[in-house]
Amino acid sequence: MNAVHRLAIVVLLIFTAVVPASAKKKRPPKGIPGKVQIETATRLQVFLDRANFCPGKIDGHNNDFTLKALALYRESQGEQSPVPPRSGKTKANAATNVTGLDLGSVDPVFTSYTVTEADVKSVGRLPTQVAEEVKLKFLPYRDAADALAEKFHCDIHFLEHLNAGKLKTVKSGDQLMVPNVEPFELASVKEIQPGSETNAQAANEIEDQSATQAPTPGESASAARNVSIKIDTKTNMLSVFDAEKLIAAYPVTVGSQQTGSPVGDWKVMRITKMPTFRYDKEMLQHGKRSGNFYLLAPGPRNPVGVMWIALNKKGIGIHGTDNPDSIGRAASHGCIRLANWDVVRLATKIKPGDSVFIH
Repeated sequence: MNAVHRLAIVVLLIFTAVVPASAKKKRPPKGIPGKVQIETATRLQVFLDRANFCPGKIDGHNNDFTLKALALYRESQGEQSPVPPRSGKTKANAATNVTGLDLGSVDPVFTSYTVTEADVKSVGRLPTQVAEEVKLKFLPYRDAADALAEKFHCDIHFLEHLNAGKLKTVKSGDQLMVPNVEPFELASVKEIQPGSETNAQAANEIEDQSATQAPTPGESASAARNVSIKIDTKTNMLSVFDAEKLIAAYPVTVGSQQTGSPVGDWKVMRITKMPTFRYDKEMLQHGKRSGNFYLLAPGPRNPVGVMWIALNKKGIGIHGTDNPDSIGRAASHGCIRLANWDVVRLATKIKPGDSVFIH
């Protein structure tokens, strides 16, 4: 190496050292696509969410559940579409056929939201041990970010990405950017019809009944209905049919290999809002009832979330969750688990007596 080459290297090293960080090309955080890709993927996710073909947590990616929901939505429109993948993961932001979809109806994709006093009041101290949780009369959100992510059907990390540095100290009156979905209102759960009010008895311990829950006042018990639920344990998708027409679909978590969801034909027995839950570790892990249990209070962070849809098999139901991140994993104890915002919407479409097919 001659002197000229040495001098060139020295100059290059000096230049690299003194270039300010602001002059260097900024890259998005690892795992987060560019702005255009985020908006495009989120637009599709919001479109599907509004149509009740839900993509799971909105996260700005064309993820596995987005593609499954899209395939089912196209099926509901009478279109021929590829069968959604039954197992494995679809590469994030894979090419997605959106031809013919009215994505322009999603405008804007993101909207400004003013944090309310009710949002803040839904947050509280939440112990990590069940023995401590049992002392509470209500199981609240862990923090404001937890509450707002659920309110807007959103991945909490994605919400943080949209509101850099704002979620650590959220207070009433703050302005946030959120996906333009219909918000999940915790306070409105008690108004959902049909269903029952908060039941002091643990929802998963109510005895099996030969008859289903009584009809809502003013409703004919003999009113003709042909609504059914089909749960695919391979794709982790729950579909709702009115006669033969597919009207909605939601991602779910089904049972694990150890405690699988009961395959077969079942019936909806009752719908309980803001349920109390009997936490029996022996029952959850091995299916055997023990005398060592805890009764956990209602709330969005109750293990079964804000809604329990009992089936005619004791202890088994379709319910919400205290952990939206768990949706889509085979990690339940035999029940069918949905995000709270989805289980509430499901409850508006079904009634006691409707058929449930698990396969």
